[in-house]
Amino acid sequence: MPIFTYHLVVLPICTSLKLMFFEPNSKNIKGLIHAEYMTEMILGSSVFSPKRLLFRRVAIFAQWENEKAIDSYLTQNSLGKKIAKGWHLRLLLTRQWGKISKFKIDTTSLCSENEKSPVVAVTIARMKFLEIPRFIKWGKPVEKLVRDHKGTLLSTASIRFPRTISTFSIWKNKQDMTNMVFGHSSMENPKRHIEAMNERAKKDFHIEFTTLRFEAIAEFGKYNGKSNYLGNFSKTI
Repeated sequence: MPIFTYHLVVLPICTSLKLMFFEPNSKNIKGLIHAEYMTEMILGSSVFSPKRLLFRRVAIFAQWENEKAIDSYLTQNSLGKKIAKGWHLRLLLTRQWGKISKFKIDTTSLCSENEKSPVVAVTIARMKFLEIPRFIKWGKPVEKLVRDHKGTLLSTASIRFPRTISTFSIWKNKQDMTNMVFGHSSMENPKRHIEAMNERAKKDFHIEFTTLRFEAIAEFGKYNGKSNYLGNFSKTI
């Protein structure tokens, strides 16, 4: 069964820059279907803030043939050993909206959802260059909504130049996440996400875009000095 991983890791600046300019070929890593290597950003930070681009902090979103391939990469590959020193989740896909190239997603074999368990959401967008200013205008309020929402356990964003932007968030449960999406939360100005989606419907910001929803199998390592973002939840396959 294909498994996804989401990694957050601090790497030496030379290693992180190499990843941004010379992305590893997935074909050379046994069991890897596809991976996106991105520079982490702080959600909601100013476009010109140093927090907008954290060059040493790398986010990696990957799809694997199975867990054996993940374990082999993290214990035997030279880059994989460095990535293993960070934090990551192993994920089973439950829902997909939109479409993104290079990943192999079979929507006929999605994992069933547990309504009370933590939910992981990943978005990936390939931007239209001329639409980036408009995207920032409507997207930043949504970033702040997700960042400050009481239902999130962890939220961050990442970018790969010139046009890939991604978000990652862990929610306490499905209800908290869907309340945010549909503007039903108790947050100030709760309809920021709906407003951005309406604007996108008028004229798309993206060449391609997807939102993927997951349940976590397992959590490894620490992020920002903290571990166990999922609490006592665990899922077996």
